[in-house]
Amino acid sequence: MDHSLALPLLFGLVALALAFDFLNGLHDAANAIATVVATRLLSPVAAVLFAAAGNFAAYFFVGLHVAETVGKGIIQVDAVTPAVVFGALVGAMFWNVLTWLKGIPSSSSHALIGGLLGAGIAHGGVGVVESSGTLKTIAAIFVSPLLGFALAMLLMLATSWLFRGFSPRRSNTVFKTLHLFSSAAYSISHGGNDAQKTMGIIAVLLYSTGHMSGGFHVPHWVVLSCYVAISLGTLSGGWKIIKTMGSKLTKLNHHSGFCASTAGSVVVFGASALGIPVSTTHAITGSIVGTGAARRSSAVRWSVASRVIVAWFITIPASAAVGAAFYLLTRVF
Repeated sequence: MDHSLALPLLFGLVALALAFDFLNGLHDAANAIATVVATRLLSPVAAVLFAAAGNFAAYFFVGLHVAETVGKGIIQVDAVTPAVVFGALVGAMFWNVLTWLKGIPSSSSHALIGGLLGAGIAHGGVGVVESSGTLKTIAAIFVSPLLGFALAMLLMLATSWLFRGFSPRRSNTVFKTLHLFSSAAYSISHGGNDAQKTMGIIAVLLYSTGHMSGGFHVPHWVVLSCYVAISLGTLSGGWKIIKTMGSKLTKLNHHSGFCASTAGSVVVFGASALGIPVSTTHAITGSIVGTGAARRSSAVRWSVASRVIVAWFITIPASAAVGAAFYLLTRVF
């Protein structure tokens, strides 16, 4: 169905989508750099430059499976009107700003999915929901942090055994180098998964308004602009969340930082290959907690972890409610 839209309004919605992508980078900068900042491997300024470069580098390494899932696997393509896109973006941005101000590492990905579901259902009812893409996205809320937790714990135990004969100074030097490479991998995986959610939103907007020929696809200019937007957002920081991720959950060193970022990148790269819009926040948080639990249970500040988990559970319904409200507001006008 072609939902006609004046070009100035189309440009405005695309700009709003890119603003969300920028905010995503700002909000989720902590995901990629918390471990290197907490361990003082890099200064905060160098770390955000490093992470922003990694976010953009995903352009060369990661396919577009996630963008396709968001564009046509959450809400039926024909049900995505400009008003639905507006409601989805505002709902997600509202939740991102709120959790950013509170220093809570919630999921930008699930905020966008929640906003899209809320606005889509307000427009066309529950029947417009595409169950396959939605269910695997919701399942990832539970699976990704558990996988990150388990992988990070196994890596901690395996590497502790492998390096048992090394002097503390020598092993620290090795893990310092490995930590830098694993953080780069995580930055690439973060950009590759998170930027694609916005690509999917812009692509389905162009398709539904009749500004796309040759069937649904993600235009190259959309891919490039989204990677630039998320990279610029990462450059802008997100220091409150970095503090929560890097120091409040558990104490990190180069060994645990390497294990956390390696486990997180494996989870996120795997999700991207399967076309799942996973939460990079959930993946790295689970991984960081896993490194602490590998040392001893008391090494994890479970009160902070439980506060973060509560935010995960309410992200989709909260952003869905705001997305639906803003969609309904467009109907008034």
